Amino acid sequence: MSTFAKRERLLLADLLEAEGPEAPTLCEGWQTRDLAAHVVVRERRPDAAGGILIKQLASRLDKVMEEFAAKPYEELIQLIRTGPPRFSPFNLKQLDELSNTVEFYVHTEDVRRARPDWTPRELDPVFQDALWSRLERSARLMGRGTPTGLVLRRPDGQTAVAHRGTPVVTATGEPSELLLFLYGRQNAAEVELDGEKDAIARLHDTKQLGI
Repeated sequence: MSTFAKRERLLLADLLEAEGPEAPTLCEGWQTRDLAAHVVVRERRPDAAGGILIKQLASRLDKVMEEFAAKPYEELIQLIRTGPPRFSPFNLKQLDELSNTVEFYVHTEDVRRARPDWTPRELDPVFQDALWSRLERSARLMGRGTPTGLVLRRPDGQTAVAHRGTPVVTATGEPSELLLFLYGRQNAAEVELDGEKDAIARLHDTKQLGI
């Protein structure tokens, strides 16, 4: 079984360490310290991590995030590297792959692409296929709030519908870039958008992509 999640975890930890705690990220309002705290809380504090999805728990999540962000940065990096506690569900390899491959890939790019001199990573075809598989499963959830119809298309012609509606915009790019676009990183994703000019503008500026 592949271990993309483990590879992306280590890449993210190394990058966060190299950039230091005050580097910018693509996550609005977050520096690298905040992003590191988010990753750790998501894996180690399920009692608070629910606030990512449930608005009623958001205040608790904010409080716990502040507590972790106040820890020594080196400690946060080590917690990311070593992974979740022994009895965490994330320790199950299958769940780790399912839940963390995209999570760590996107957050690695959040750090990389916040730099002015960033260049795209060269990803192997097997990893691109793995990202496409996850994208197909999550496309409608991530694109449910878009103001237009949205079709995702790989260069080889494979497509996935993220949102049904009119007018339709087609986003074409590698799975890795389509993922970033669908996760709300429109300005950093290298995709080509086809459709009516006004629809493209609305889709590009929407805050409704992602969770």
